[in-house]
Amino acid sequence: MSIEDFIITVYCLVETELKKIIGCTPLRQRGFEPKLSDSEVITMELVGEFMGKDTDTSIWRYFKKHWLDWFPGLGSRVNYAKQSANLWKIKQEIQAAFAKQMGALTDPLHIADGLPMPVCHFKRAGFSSVFRGVAAYGYCASKSETYYGFKGNLVISSEGIITCITITPAHIDERESLWDIVENIHGLLIADKGLIGENYQEQIRTHTHVNLQTPTRNNMSDPRGKDCNFWLTSTRRLVETVIGQLATQFHIEKIRATDLWHLTNRIARKILAHTVGVMINKLVGNPPLQFELLGIV
Repeated sequence: MSIEDFIITVYCLVETELKKIIGCTPLRQRGFEPKLSDSEVITMELVGEFMGKDTDTSIWRYFKKHWLDWFPGLGSRVNYAKQSANLWKIKQEIQAAFAKQMGALTDPLHIADGLPMPVCHFKRAGFSSVFRGVAAYGYCASKSETYYGFKGNLVISSEGIITCITITPAHIDERESLWDIVENIHGLLIADKGLIGENYQEQIRTHTHVNLQTPTRNNMSDPRGKDCNFWLTSTRRLVETVIGQLATQFHIEKIRATDLWHLTNRIARKILAHTVGVMINKLVGNPPLQFELLGIV
């Protein structure tokens, strides 16, 4: 797919869904409409994310230099960044709508996992003022390291479509945050070994529509059998693939924000960009998570 076709496809998807969301009610109750439409702003963000340009400045510069004929309303960087940040809720709603359209919420199988989101290098944590009072120290088992910042808690469908994500201070136990990300799903939920515990899993099954299952540790016996444990472990690798894409291609682990408003916007557009990539792949007949086949990565 050419970059021109990709931009057009992203714009059409965003514009169509945005019209459904806002209907006849204008987003702005007063003042003039911006020269750059909201659909154009979101399109620029999503295309920029796919190309590895994950800051407002880099996205603005790229489109100002190469695509001004396509986006003639693009003005100053400050106005672009402000308009982008004000659309954080719209991006969340569009992403939720796309996930629902692809059947992610009704999928009988979901997978959950977490990812570290450090605010700064660990050595600077003691005197860093960024997110002071909000960020916290936490431990990442997969990287075997302590860090200072936030933790992303993610749920995906069996196709790798993101159905929910929450961001918590790094010290919050994933047993607590799991409750917030299983409200809209049902069926089997596979999580990591950190959620082992029959009493906890029974609470989840009792108070939600989710059957929580985890692989067992090597020193534990498994009444479900070795085949079941092997299947849980191998199936759970899909969420590791999604997290890897979010970290390497969309740089989700890099905060690049100094307040929760802009952090929320950054996360929203990265999750939406990933979802749009899955959607376009499905539309053209590609495997959902093989973004390289789109020729944009």
